[in-house]
Amino acid sequence: MKTLVISPTYNEIKNIELLVKAILDSYPDFELLIVDDNSPDGTSAIVSQKEVIFSNRVFLIKRLNKKGLGTAYIDGFKWALKKKYDFIISMDADFSHNPSELPNFIEYFNNGMDVVVGS
Repeated sequence: MKTLVISPTYNEIKNIELLVKAILDSYPDFELLIVDDNSPDGTSAIVSQKEVIFSNRVFLIKRLNKKGLGTAYIDGFKWALKKKYDFIISMDADFSHNPSELPNFIEYFNNGMDVVVGS
């Protein structure tokens, strides 16, 4: 199943490489979309490098202004729906959501759940 993890970012340069590695190394079938709110710390520059290295697995939406978390997720969901992903997972880039929990989400989806919320 085509699975996308969406992670909004703003000044996540300390975490972004770790997040990309944690998701791509552990879940070889997953893809990752970063929605960056024009972070002044260079977060999107790192993601752009990862887009080249991991073409077709890492994607970037770089927004021109800081619009906030909610609209970042909306932009990411719209992008994912256009690309026809089967599963869409939202995850904060600061590791407040643990990437090791992703298989649990997929298990629920595979058992017929439409929405899974982790806390």
